[in-house]
Amino acid sequence: MNRALIISLAFLLCFALHLSAKKLFPKFKLLDFPERYGHDRPKLPYPTGILAIISFLIFFIILESITKQSLGLIFAVIILGIYSFADDRTPLPSWMRLAVQVLIAFIIFATGSRIYTITNPLEGLVGFGELIKLDTFDVMTTGFGPLPLWSGIFTLLWLLLTINALNWFDGIPGQVSTLSTIGFLTIGFLSLSERVNQPELAMIAFVLSAISFGCLIFDFPPPKVLIGDTGAMFFGLMLGVLTIYSGGKVATAFLVLGVPLIDSGLVILKRISKGKSPFSGSTRGEHIHHRLLEKGWNPRKIILLTAALGSLFGITALFLSTREKFIAAVILLIIMISIRYYSRPHAS
Repeated sequence: MNRALIISLAFLLCFALHLSAKKLFPKFKLLDFPERYGHDRPKLPYPTGILAIISFLIFFIILESITKQSLGLIFAVIILGIYSFADDRTPLPSWMRLAVQVLIAFIIFATGSRIYTITNPLEGLVGFGELIKLDTFDVMTTGFGPLPLWSGIFTLLWLLLTINALNWFDGIPGQVSTLSTIGFLTIGFLSLSERVNQPELAMIAFVLSAISFGCLIFDFPPPKVLIGDTGAMFFGLMLGVLTIYSGGKVATAFLVLGVPLIDSGLVILKRISKGKSPFSGSTRGEHIHHRLLEKGWNPRKIILLTAALGSLFGITALFLSTREKFIAAVILLIIMISIRYYSRPHAS
C-alpha cells in the first residue's frame, strides 16, 4: 500500500475517533476534573490518549509481521493503555505506576527490543573505544533465555526516562502532542537516511506522527479534549522504543526530546537536593512550562518555544556526528538552564 495513503488513513482514523469522542465521552461521563487543579472551565473529554493507542495498534498489527518482538510491544502497549486509562480516571498509587512502567519496559526488552551498544561521544578522551558495549555479560532466565544485563539496565532506564519525561511535561495541553509529532517525524526521516536505512521503521514513525498530529488538532490551546497521562506516556514510550529500533540512536532522540528530558533531570536534581523523592508529584513552579506561565507567557507561546527548540536540535541531529551531537546537547543544556534562570520565581 502507498506510504502516503497509509499515513493519511492513520491521521483520518485518529481524527474521526476524536470527533466521536467529543460526543460520546460526555455521555459516558469520561470527562476531566478541572476542579482538582483550580480551573474554572467546562469539563473536557478525557483521557483521549486511549484513542491514539487504539489507532496505533490497528495500524501496527496491519503493517508488522507477528514476531516475538512485535507481540512484546503490542502486549506492553495494551498494559500501559489499560493502566494509564484507569489511573487518569481514578489516581492510583505512585509505586504502582512505577511498577507497571518497569514491567512494560522489561517486556519490551526481554522480547528483543534492546540497546546493545552506545557510541562514545568522547572517544579518545575517555577510557573507552568508539563503541561502549552493553552485551558483555548475560543473565540466564527461564522463558527468555540469556539476557544481556547492562543492555537491560540501560534499556529499562531509557524507556522509563522517555515515558516520564513526556508525562511530566504534560502541564499544558498540546505540548506533548506537538513535541511527539516533531520527534516521530525526526525518527522517520532518520530511518530513511543511508545511516539507518529502515523504511519499515520509517513507516511506523510516520504513522505515529500522523496520530500525534491528529491529537494535536484537538488538544492545542484552547483544547477541545485532553489526552491525559494515557496519551503522554504512550507517546513517550513509543519515542523511546523507536529510538531502540533505529539502532540505539539515543543521542538523536535526546536532542529532539531535550527540552522535557533536561527539564525533568533538573527537577529531579532539585528534588534530591531538598531531600524529596524524585518520583513525588509535581508542585507549582517546578517545571519550565509552569514557571513560564507564572512569568506571564501564554500556553501557545510556550508550545512554540518547545517546538522551535525540538525542531532546531532534532533537524540538526540528522546531520551531526556523535561528538557534534554531544556538543549540541551541552548547548541545549545551557539554553535550558538560562530559561530556568529567566523564569525563576520572583525574578525582577
